Amino acid sequence: MNVSFSSRELRDLLVAWVALGLAFAIFFAGGGNRTIQLLTSGSFGLALVVSLLTAGVGFLLHEVAHKVVAVRFNQVAEFRADYGMLAVAIMSALVGFIFAAPGAVYHRGVLTEREHGLIALAGPVTNLLLLVAFAPVLVVGVLVGSDVIQLVGSRGLIINAFLAAFNMLPFGSLDGKTVKSWSTPVFAGVLVLSVLLTVGLFLFVGF
Repeated sequence: MNVSFSSRELRDLLVAWVALGLAFAIFFAGGGNRTIQLLTSGSFGLALVVSLLTAGVGFLLHEVAHKVVAVRFNQVAEFRADYGMLAVAIMSALVGFIFAAPGAVYHRGVLTEREHGLIALAGPVTNLLLLVAFAPVLVVGVLVGSDVIQLVGSRGLIINAFLAAFNMLPFGSLDGKTVKSWSTPVFAGVLVLSVLLTVGLFLFVGF
């Protein structure tokens, strides 16, 4: 299997990663007014780095997973950013909420329903697997008494659990609709697990 990235695809992934990191940093700061305060105090750079490492990485690997599995099934697959929706994500964050639909992996070729479902499933499953990566970060942050490391760990956990749960909803162009069309038991299992993890992490870890 040869997974390669075109220059345009790399550019779109980079732009989407940075734009989402910026949008989530503004959102977690509390909107536009609070962001201005952080900018003037010099603290916004840290907020941006945390968002790039959590929401940004979660998004990036989610999309790359779609591509890798699509290529595994002999598809021609590339990510394309939606620049209009990236602007919406930033603008919505400025007013205190966030709506992010940064783009998608588009692929072409002949697929079975199972293959199509597995391509869709790869993204949310990757977000769930990232919980395994962020949990030790949170533990290390607690052990060494670092608020920043704890923040990266806790935010990485809650954001990736939420991304998995949200993308498994069976509506519109979300991954859950495609997975459900292939296998209702798989869809239900991953959705329930993702929702339970999201709620549990929100209650016991928080933002």
